[in-house]
Amino acid sequence: MIELVLIAILSLLAQLFLPWWSLAIVAFGICFWRSQRAGGAFLQGFVGVAIVWLLYAGLLHAQTDGVFTGRMSELLFKTNTTVLPLLVVTLLGGLVGGLAGLSGFLVKKATVK
Repeated sequence: MIELVLIAILSLLAQLFLPWWSLAIVAFGICFWRSQRAGGAFLQGFVGVAIVWLLYAGLLHAQTDGVFTGRMSELLFKTNTTVLPLLVVTLLGGLVGGLAGLSGFLVKKATVK
């Protein structure tokens, strides 16, 4: 559980100053350092990053009164629903974080005896 919180907080802080993919470095490092199981590493990375991206996308949705997510939905999915862009953003961010966390665990398993 502590890994999930660390990934969420540190990836949020890293993305304020660094490119979006800095979240993968954070998830990799935390899971390399703390994870005990491969499934747990993936899940912690996935949920930690997905929460951050969902909250940020929700904040953008609230700030623009749904105009931004509505237009993105029309552009990408040819429908005017605001749930679909939020879901896609959450899943993509979660997959990046989950795969980075899993990679961190597997590198630790391969290198540390």
